[in-house]
Amino acid sequence: MAEGMLRSVELFTGAGGLALGSAIAGFHHEAVIEMNRYACETILENQLAGHPLVADWRLHPIRVERFDYSSVPEGVDLVAGGPPCQPFSIGGKHQAHQDRRDMFPQAVRAVRELRPRAFVFENVKGLTRQSFKNYFEYIKLQLSYPEIARREREAWESHLTRLERYHTGGRHDGLWYRVVARLCNAANYGVPQRRERVFIVGFRCDQPQEWSFPEPTHSERSLLVSKREGGEYWERHGISKMNRLAPASPFMADFLVDTVETGRKPWVTVRDALSDLPDPRTPKARMVSNHVFQSGARTYPGHTGSPLDEPAKTLKAGDHGVPGGENMIRYPDGKVRYFTVREAARLQTFPDDYLFHGCWTEAMRQLGNAVPVKLASVIVGSVRDRVTEQHGRRHDARVF
Repeated sequence: MAEGMLRSVELFTGAGGLALGSAIAGFHHEAVIEMNRYACETILENQLAGHPLVADWRLHPIRVERFDYSSVPEGVDLVAGGPPCQPFSIGGKHQAHQDRRDMFPQAVRAVRELRPRAFVFENVKGLTRQSFKNYFEYIKLQLSYPEIARREREAWESHLTRLERYHTGGRHDGLWYRVVARLCNAANYGVPQRRERVFIVGFRCDQPQEWSFPEPTHSERSLLVSKREGGEYWERHGISKMNRLAPASPFMADFLVDTVETGRKPWVTVRDALSDLPDPRTPKARMVSNHVFQSGARTYPGHTGSPLDEPAKTLKAGDHGVPGGENMIRYPDGKVRYFTVREAARLQTFPDDYLFHGCWTEAMRQLGNAVPVKLASVIVGSVRDRVTEQHGRRHDARVF
C-alpha cells in the first residue's frame, strides 16, 4: 500500500459495488467482509483475472458478526457497507428490528471498534417509510454515539430513550459522530437507472464540521428537453423522426426549455448505456463477457420492463429469485427481453472488465443488491475530499 493511502473496511460487500466505488475514490481496503458464496467467488474471480481495482482486497468470507476487528491495524479512515435491505425493503416482509437479517447493530459495532474518521452506509428507500420512522432515528443515534451500547436484554425502545436523552443533553464525551442521511436517486448522478437509496454518512467529532451531499449532476428535465422535436438525444442515436417518441405534452416540453437546471446533463437512458453492446441473440455477443441471452421474458401487470429511452427501473434481487419486470428491457414496439448480466452491470455502472460468477439468477441477484459504482464513487469521493482537506492526507483517486 502506498504511503499516505486512505484505508477502509468494507462490510456486507456483496459483488463489490460500494467497495469498487470506494477504491475508485482512493481508498485501500484493509478488510472486505462478505458471507455470500457467489459474491465471494465473483471477487475472487476478478482477483485471479488481475482486475486492478480488486487485486489487493483482503477478502474475509465470513459473517460480519464473527469478524474480529482487532485484526485490522489502527487508523482506519472509512467504514462503509450496505447492511442487508430485506428488513426494510418494500418487497420484503417489513420486519425491521425483528428481522434476524437486520445488520445495523453490526454496522454500529464496526464503527465503535474501529473508530474511523468517517463512515458511509447505504440501504433501501423503504427505511424512510413512516412505519420505520422511529427505528430509522434509532439507527442514526446509535451511529452518532456508538459507545452508548445497548445493554443485555434492553429493549431497543429503551435504548432509543437513553440515546435521545444523551443527544439532547448538550455534552458529548468520548467517541461521537456528526451524522446526516439523505435519499439519493442514482439517475441524478449519471447512473442509467432510477434507483433511490438512503445513504447515512458520519464524520468523527474531530473531523471538519461542514459537509453536505454532492449536488446532482443530471436531471430528468434535461433529458426531456433533449428529446424535443429535432432534439439532440434522437440525433445522437440516429433515430429517424418517425420512430421518435414525442414528449407527453408539447406545452410541457416548451416550458422545460426555460426551467432546465443550469449545467445539469440529461439523465442517462438504457439506450445510452447499452448502445455499443451487440444484441445478445447475435454471434457477436459471444465476444462480450457475461452477455448471454436469457429467454422467457414476459410482461404482466406491474412488471412491464424498463423503457429503452428512459433510465432503467430499479434492478432488484428478489426474495425468491429474480423478478421479471425490473430486469427486462422494453422496446418502443412493446416487445421485451431480459437484460443480460453484462447489460445489468452497465446499468449498475460496473466496469466492463468486471466479471460475475454464477448462473444468470445468482449473478442478477448480486447486481440487484449492489450499490451503483458511479454513485458510490461520487459520494465516497466527496467524503474523501473532506477527510483529506483537514489532515493534508495524500489520496490516489482512480479515474472512473
